[in-house]
Amino acid sequence: MARRRTRSEANIWPGFVDGLSTLLLVLMFVLSIFVVAQFYLGDRLNTVKQELADKDSELTRLIAQINSLNDQLGLAQQQNDSLNAQILSLETTIEEKNDELTALAAALATSQSAVAASAEELEAERALSDEQKSEIATLNAQIAALRKQLASLQEALDAAEAKDLEQQAQIENLSQRLNAALARKVQELQEVRSRFFEEARNALADLPGVSVQGDRLIVSGDALFGSCQAALSPAASQSLNGVASAILEIDRRIKAQIAGRETDEQTQAIQNWIIRVDGHADSTPLGPGCAARFIDNKGLSAARALSVTRYLEGRGVPSNRLVASGLGSDFPIVGGYSASALAQNRRIEFKLTER
Repeated sequence: MARRRTRSEANIWPGFVDGLSTLLLVLMFVLSIFVVAQFYLGDRLNTVKQELADKDSELTRLIAQINSLNDQLGLAQQQNDSLNAQILSLETTIEEKNDELTALAAALATSQSAVAASAEELEAERALSDEQKSEIATLNAQIAALRKQLASLQEALDAAEAKDLEQQAQIENLSQRLNAALARKVQELQEVRSRFFEEARNALADLPGVSVQGDRLIVSGDALFGSCQAALSPAASQSLNGVASAILEIDRRIKAQIAGRETDEQTQAIQNWIIRVDGHADSTPLGPGCAARFIDNKGLSAARALSVTRYLEGRGVPSNRLVASGLGSDFPIVGGYSASALAQNRRIEFKLTER
């Protein structure tokens, strides 16, 4: 029994050794696989890193291309803005062309906003860039055409300016002729006025206070009217008959002078002559009785001037040759409030002038 136990105990060691060997082999195999896997994974990791680096480089290159495209488009925008500023400074005759250019600029701005899209749409952006280049080329062609049209317009303007200079010279010549004709008209009118003053003064010689000052024949109002009266006195009526005859004689002489030249422009001024009858009053307020008949001094002076013109019309003077106006006390010929000054300011003035 003791020997059997010893032999059994001795047989354990070979099996233990075999198991341990097998375990070591398994460990070695696992280690080998791990080393091989580690090497393979390291190589693969390096490959992935290299690919990522390549992708980063490609992305950097693409971003640089995008920036370059943006710079080119920005330069194109600046050129387009400069062209717009030049076109807007041209004459108003090409405003419709400016409208077309504005529309083209809007189309270009739309294309540029499309170019500013994300990097994911780069291929689409490139296609749009080609379209924009085509549009810019079209825009440049249209701008060249506009410049040609502007050159044509400038030539037309130069020709018009030359024609204007020629016409200006003609106008200056005509102006000189008109000035000479006007001087002749003034001379003729002055001669007619002198004859009228002479004959009218002779007709009014029996009345006191008759004088000629400049281009006006002045008759004292007291010689023609009673106090606060607008009706002519009998003596004044007889004197005004001579004035009416003088006016009719002037009308006859002027008609004889321009006979056959009635439609001539050079005779228009002398044909349009009139006798202006201006009534003047002094600055003294109207009394109660006079104020009941006339509103104020201007109303009294207007009534007196109208009375004179009505009388002259009754003596045959055409109504279109007479104009009556009441100026009241606004235009005194002497200052002060003395009886003499007030009497001088109460007056009727005859002035031969143009209508």
